[in-house]
Amino acid sequence: MAPYQNLEEYNLSITNEVKERYSKILDEIGENINREGLQKTPERAAKAMLFLTQGYKQDAVKILKSAMFAETYDEMVIIKDIEVYSLCEHHMLPFYGKAHIAYIPNGHIVGLSKIPRVVDVFARRLQVQERLTHDILECINKTLKPKGVAVVIEASHMCMMMRGVQKQNSVTTTSGFRGQFEKIETRNEFLKLISSKLS
Repeated sequence: MAPYQNLEEYNLSITNEVKERYSKILDEIGENINREGLQKTPERAAKAMLFLTQGYKQDAVKILKSAMFAETYDEMVIIKDIEVYSLCEHHMLPFYGKAHIAYIPNGHIVGLSKIPRVVDVFARRLQVQERLTHDILECINKTLKPKGVAVVIEASHMCMMMRGVQKQNSVTTTSGFRGQFEKIETRNEFLKLISSKLS
């Protein structure tokens, strides 16, 4: 059996700097950073933070342009239930949920896997859900130049669930529409399709 390999790569200098900061935080909140369970925690936390914020170093426009294809299809294309994991910029606590994205091609389609990758690029930054929705919408709209684009995100926020008001079942929904999706009939068709379950 082949040994386990971790394929994630990190800049050693940056990782060590973030690791040292986590060590200081643990020490200052009263933890014993030398006890067995915490000996590798600062390094793990540093790598986790760098992974969760890697979107700053990625280019969503390049991702879309790498898989654009000329095509005459001009009906709605929907990718729904895209998993979203991000960090709230106010408390650096997770928020997570699903994104539903549609576009109406205008001479070009894009490889289906590229839409979730665009979501990840913007989600893997310190975010607020409203800006995340806008960033995804504008990137697709300006790059593909479709006849229309729609984005809906539904997410639960740990900053509301673990602290503050501590509301466990709250879900935040944000949306954005451009082009043909600004017409109520097209928007309603999209909203109906993302809420339906296909058998």
